[in-house]
Amino acid sequence: MNTEASSLPIKVAVVEDLLDLREALEILLSGTPGITCVAACASAEEALSILPKKQPEVVLMDIELPGMNGVECIRRLKMQPCSMQFLVLTVFEDHERIFKSLEAGAAGYILKKSSPAKLVEAIVDLHNGGAPMSSSIARQVVERFAKPAAPSKSAQVLSARERQILDQLSQGFLYKEIAGQLGITISTVRVHIRNIYEKLHARNRIEAINKGLGRDPR
Repeated sequence: MNTEASSLPIKVAVVEDLLDLREALEILLSGTPGITCVAACASAEEALSILPKKQPEVVLMDIELPGMNGVECIRRLKMQPCSMQFLVLTVFEDHERIFKSLEAGAAGYILKKSSPAKLVEAIVDLHNGGAPMSSSIARQVVERFAKPAAPSKSAQVLSARERQILDQLSQGFLYKEIAGQLGITISTVRVHIRNIYEKLHARNRIEAINKGLGRDPR
């Protein structure tokens, strides 16, 4: 399985209360070239104690945890002086949980029913600056911003290719899928997306979609 990672493995942590799933994720991550599992926590409280010391680059975070929930755990870990990125891994697909997670600081949202290959791809995508989401989740994000609004002036600075890529992002496609559909390399896709974020002053995929495609979050 190609993770497209650098020579140093991506340090990943898991926060999941179900023992069987937590162990399965550890096995998957430990057996994937280019990835190393540095911690596996059964609760948010354990994560808050351990993860700042372990300094993972990507955290797979369950939402429904005993005690403190995953959303609050993300919010508190984001306050730490470290650069963890959070990929929510959950069975829930409802609007409220999705947007609370993203508002707390999650950069990706993938369903537990996703295949191991999709999960690994999402981890690498997130580590490389993407914002991976399961297609059904991405559709809900798009619908949330479906009310027409006048495009901002900043959106007018996007090139035709950048608008094309932003539209693909809004449909939930991963970088590899966008590259394949447009006949360009993944590296080129990443460069375009970095430029999109800079031009729109966007911090994440949702802000870029909202500003670039003229969608109103209200």
